[in-house]
Amino acid sequence: MKISKKTGMRLFAGSAIGCVCGLLGGGGGMLAVPLLKKTGLGVQKAHATAIAVIAPASLSGGAVYLMGGGISPALLVPVALGVALGGALGARLLGKLSATLTEAIFAVLMLICGIRMVL
Repeated sequence: MKISKKTGMRLFAGSAIGCVCGLLGGGGGMLAVPLLKKTGLGVQKAHATAIAVIAPASLSGGAVYLMGGGISPALLVPVALGVALGGALGARLLGKLSATLTEAIFAVLMLICGIRMVL
């Protein structure tokens, strides 16, 4: 079976995103958007796809940590509910924002996170 270059790039992007999520406990979305854009997706499709692909990576990585005792179930439930609600709100907002504004918000958040990590 022959895999197209675009499909190969998307498989690589997915593997990199999953690895970053599992290793760092987040950040997969920050990697996902630029990688997905390089595979030919537009800004909003890249953001929407990033949201969708982070869920299975988070679930599989989280299951490993939960089974290993690295996550407190008492902490997991309220935080997971908050993330689910925030994710639904963010997804609704994404459909209402222009691609330019979405890119600007993403860039500012990446910059703020980068600066905080360095400091």
